[in-house]
Amino acid sequence: MAYSDFSLDRVTKNFDLTISDKIDMFAAVSELESSTLLAETLKDNIPLALSSNTEKARSEMIIAPILIELRKQLNLEISLFSGIDFTVDVEKGLNGSCDFLICHSPELLIVRAPIIIIVEAKKENINGGLGQCVAEMLAARIFNEREGNEIPAIYGTVTTGTIWKFMKLQEQIIEIDLGEYYLREVNKILGILANSIRN
Repeated sequence: MAYSDFSLDRVTKNFDLTISDKIDMFAAVSELESSTLLAETLKDNIPLALSSNTEKARSEMIIAPILIELRKQLNLEISLFSGIDFTVDVEKGLNGSCDFLICHSPELLIVRAPIIIIVEAKKENINGGLGQCVAEMLAARIFNEREGNEIPAIYGTVTTGTIWKFMKLQEQIIEIDLGEYYLREVNKILGILANSIRN
């Protein structure tokens, strides 16, 4: 079993989690103004990514530039990992690769203090990726506890690149924002990601 084998129902039952559906969970979060470079990059990349319509294209051409922009905006105080093995507990099924992992540490060679998990939606099915994302968020929490990192909440998002759904894990409660954010709201998406790191 691996992260991608978890459905939302399975992960909540296996780890005794409670789901709390939220409406406008991040409504009060301020936008983070994106750079001209990101705007130009996305203008060029979006047609290419959407025309090929593969997860790899969306990942490289849409998601990665947004996350790199976030890192720049936060003065390189975070690290970003893509496609790395993040095996935390094989017996519990918390093993496999993460699409993207943001750490609350500037160190680039070693994973330290993971705080945000980003899962690429398979076949553009956002809800289908929620279980995998929650499993990876749980792994991040266990990893932090083992390393002595006092991080009270882990954040996650499932995205197609053009649509983003956010959630938060704190204690045994997984809060899921019922709303979705679209690429035209990239400043809000950046704001939510930045806010997740600062809190």
